[in-house]
Amino acid sequence: MGHMSEPHPRNGRVHLDDTSKQIIEQLQEDGRRSYAAIGKAVGLSEAAVRQRVQRLLDTGVMQIVGVTDPLMLGFSRQMMIGIKCEGDLQEVADHLADMAEIDYVVITAGSFDLLVELVAETDDQLLELLGRIRAVPTVVSTESFVYLKLRKQTYSWGTR
Repeated sequence: MGHMSEPHPRNGRVHLDDTSKQIIEQLQEDGRRSYAAIGKAVGLSEAAVRQRVQRLLDTGVMQIVGVTDPLMLGFSRQMMIGIKCEGDLQEVADHLADMAEIDYVVITAGSFDLLVELVAETDDQLLELLGRIRAVPTVVSTESFVYLKLRKQTYSWGTR
């Protein structure tokens, strides 16, 4: 049994040993897989798996969530918004991340400075959200991409 070194960011990355990577891959296949089943697959005790999973959660390497299709849950609008802005991108990203309706914020290279994803129950709510986004200081323009149907959403890219 190898000992998992404390994950430590290196250029934004965290070093993981092979066992921790296997644990992550097990949970990507089934986020409800038991610690005992994972332990059997990776050669660790249930307690050791529990400890490693907690460390992975605490360091932000992974999170365990229930993934839904918002369009099937009564949110009639889901969309990605490309945003162009001037000034401090981090500041704008933080401001947008504080909006409860926005569930994804990323700073990008390319035609947009930021991409955000949000869900809304009505077109009126969507219009109000767009107005709030456009009112953020230094936001220059937005382009909306309304989702019509979710065809694939996966988080099983494994580890490197």
